[in-house]
Amino acid sequence: MFSGIVQGCAKVAEVKSKPWLISFALDFPEKLSKDLKKGSSISVCGVCLTTTNISGNKIFFDAMKETLNKTTIGSLKVGDKVNIERALRIGDEIGGHDVSGHVDTVAKIAKVEKPKNNHIVTFQCDKRWMKYIFPKGFVALDGVSLTVVDVDKTRGAFSVYFIPETLKITTFGSKTVGDSVNLEIDRGTQVIVETMENILSTKKLI
Repeated sequence: MFSGIVQGCAKVAEVKSKPWLISFALDFPEKLSKDLKKGSSISVCGVCLTTTNISGNKIFFDAMKETLNKTTIGSLKVGDKVNIERALRIGDEIGGHDVSGHVDTVAKIAKVEKPKNNHIVTFQCDKRWMKYIFPKGFVALDGVSLTVVDVDKTRGAFSVYFIPETLKITTFGSKTVGDSVNLEIDRGTQVIVETMENILSTKKLI
């Protein structure tokens, strides 16, 4: 489990591709590799992955078919930067929202606006996910817990505002129109929406 409060970025050091399997390594910041063990869960651009090997500050991961189908992990290249967050521990402060690291789909950046002292990004995704996205609701984008501001369900679009600290610590400071990001919807919202759909569907059959 994660909070969506990204702790920093890591650079992709190695990528080895096989049919429906990618093995890759990240150069972790020293402060985030401390006490890290093989088998630990790490959020890499919002994707919960298991460490397969550790060599100093170089941390290794594998990603298989399901992950490659639904996320941006398959497009990683050496030199790319990714958002990382270590798994929560009992007693940790949760400043974002509950994030599982189980990405639902990929969204694309449709617009970037920079009015004075603001940074607004509009994302587009498959419209079938929009029933779970509401103004003032939560989403996780590349592992970052964000509050939705505006929603256009007919276009499959929603926008969020980034504070300067988020732009500095994460990869979003360098992202632009056309870039893809991993989207995880809020599980609480999903449960409520699908429960109501099931109730309404049952009533129609009575």
